[in-house]
Amino acid sequence: MTVSAPRWDLTNVYPSLDSKQFKNAIKKYKTLLEEMETFLKKADKASSKTDPKKLGKLLGESVDRFNALFELGGTIGPYIYSYITTDSRNKEAMRVLSEFEQVNVQANILQTKFTAWAGSLGKPAIKKAVKLNQSAKAHEFTLLEAAEQAKYLMSEAEETLAAELTLSGGNAFGKLQGTVTSQMTVDFELDGKMQKLPMPALINLRSHPDEATRRRGYEAENIAWEGVKETLAACMNGVKGETLVLDKKRGREDAVHASLDFARIDRATLDAMLGAMKDSFPMFRRYYKHKAKLIGKEKLAWWDISAPLGKTDKVYSWDEARDFIVENFNKFSPDLGAFAKRTFDENWIDGEQREGKRGGAFCMGVASVKESRILANFDGSFDQVSTLAHEIGHAFHNECAYVADKTQLQQNTPMTLAETASIMCETIATEAALEQTKDPQEVLAILEAQMNNASAVIVDIYSRYLFEKEVFERRTQSELSADELCEIMENAQKATYGDGLDEKYLQKFMWTWKPHYYSAGFSFYNYPYAFGLLFATGLYAIYQKRGAEFVADYKNLLASTGEARAAELADTFGINIRTKKFWADSLAIIGKRVDRFCQL
Repeated sequence: MTVSAPRWDLTNVYPSLDSKQFKNAIKKYKTLLEEMETFLKKADKASSKTDPKKLGKLLGESVDRFNALFELGGTIGPYIYSYITTDSRNKEAMRVLSEFEQVNVQANILQTKFTAWAGSLGKPAIKKAVKLNQSAKAHEFTLLEAAEQAKYLMSEAEETLAAELTLSGGNAFGKLQGTVTSQMTVDFELDGKMQKLPMPALINLRSHPDEATRRRGYEAENIAWEGVKETLAACMNGVKGETLVLDKKRGREDAVHASLDFARIDRATLDAMLGAMKDSFPMFRRYYKHKAKLIGKEKLAWWDISAPLGKTDKVYSWDEARDFIVENFNKFSPDLGAFAKRTFDENWIDGEQREGKRGGAFCMGVASVKESRILANFDGSFDQVSTLAHEIGHAFHNECAYVADKTQLQQNTPMTLAETASIMCETIATEAALEQTKDPQEVLAILEAQMNNASAVIVDIYSRYLFEKEVFERRTQSELSADELCEIMENAQKATYGDGLDEKYLQKFMWTWKPHYYSAGFSFYNYPYAFGLLFATGLYAIYQKRGAEFVADYKNLLASTGEARAAELADTFGINIRTKKFWADSLAIIGKRVDRFCQL
């Protein structure tokens, strides 16, 4: 389905990439970097024996300077990406991005120097000093976390070299993957005419109501990936190879270790969650088997996973999608409803599908204007309405921090908690659709969409975790061929989907187009999604019990996700994330939806 959708507007940030305002911002950013360099040289002379009051002042000034630096960088970066992600053929934007990345290396180096300094001070000295300075006290969590992470740093010279080399190493491979996949098109016959489809549109055919079209889309997709698999395998090897070398030099236990620290969880939490997820596979396989029965098949093929069920002729116009989201967000909270309306009214969303645009969807904050921008590929389906709700949830998360006047350092949210608001909003939209729909066929369609998403976040995410874990393990021995990557992916899918799918028709090329695997700075960009779904599901259950009084606590949680570890924030709602029980209880809620689905 091709439905008219708008493009986003960032003219209130800067008029254009070649405007005086944007160029001045770059100059100011360079100046802030130079001033931060000078300051850190002065601060580095301070030790844990320095007078606590003087040390407190230095710590306070350091966070103030970093906040100013990150606010400007967190405006320039998203502004450039607004061009890159919507038109990968924009050579001017590519050039500007490359220049900014060169400059931004210094910011990464300065962060590393600051972390090393915090480590040299030690936690006891920091705890004593922050009590004597307001800015330092407000950022105590950030300062103590830096001191803790300092133990995983190489020497200053090595960290500087690593930051500089990644531009032509892991970061370059990640950019290449994005460029290759976003510029691919496939000639495909759709609705009786030959069309040139960008890969996101081809991938979206997985939810087409006609099985023959879905299968042709699957086959065309695989042919397309076959043609670029060696290039993308080189990208994967480059990114994972760099990460392994640096993890080893930094003293990390394994490839998962750094991601746990970035996620602000421990292994007990991850093991408890993964254990509960694995226990739930039979439940999801029951869903897959019942879906196969409903479409008249013995087993689902990969192209059937997202096949719509029930009444599927409903196509949402952009205005209908907006009205549905705003109306139902209002019921949860007038603040949320008004905020959602603002995202549409002020053109914060780029929803149009077009060639050269990145696939999928995301939300990015634009720091200096305290706004967000959302990228989507809207096709009129309820699935895309749900995706819009999800991304607006991310934007609302940002808004709660902005309203609470949180600094950039205080907003540094781990991915595990970053999905909290998005999945909550997605749940609100789906539950509202189920409640408002009386037609059994429409109920089936919506419930299927809900179950399809949950199964993707639990079953498929687990397969992606297994895939990445094995890629890292095997990459320590040698580079992996494209065929080996396909084999690992297919085996991971067999281990998770089991007899829920037809093993002859899995998707061995899933690794090619997911950008999450190609981030040199963030490995295992997968299990946090499962954390987000199950954590938000547990919170939604609490909301159903407490009603409106829950909202204020919830907004406070969203505003504070950058200021504590996940377990501490969960404790405020009486949730223990280190035990399997919490995760199993959330999965049991999803299980009731599976039961309802299997009765249809």
